[in-house]
Amino acid sequence: MIVQLSGRVLERQPPQVVVEVAGVGYEVECPLSAFDQLPAVGESVILLTQLIVREDAHTLYGFMRRSDRALFRELLKVSGVGPRLALAILSGVSSEDFSIMVEAGDSQA
Repeated sequence: MIVQLSGRVLERQPPQVVVEVAGVGYEVECPLSAFDQLPAVGESVILLTQLIVREDAHTLYGFMRRSDRALFRELLKVSGVGPRLALAILSGVSSEDFSIMVEAGDSQA
C-alpha cells in the first residue's frame, strides 16, 4: 500500500497532479480542495495517499490532510459511493464541514 508520497510537483492539471519521487513520476488524483493547498510546479510536496486497485487500473488518490483521507476511506464504505463520487464530495466540502452536516442531519447540504 502506498500511503504517502514525498517529492516534487512535476505537473498540475486538475484533478491530477504528478509528483516525482526518486525519479519516478506518480499521477495522483486529488480533490479540488487539495489543489488550493498544493505548491507550485517544481516545489516539494507531501501527499497522503490511498491506492485503489481495480481490474483495469491502479489509481492513487491524494490528500493534503489526514482528515480528508480518513473521510475518503469512510465514504468508500457507503453502498453506491465509489472513488470518483467520494473525490467529488471532498472537492465541494471540507471533512470538518461534512462531519458537521452529518451530525446535524442536514441531508440537503
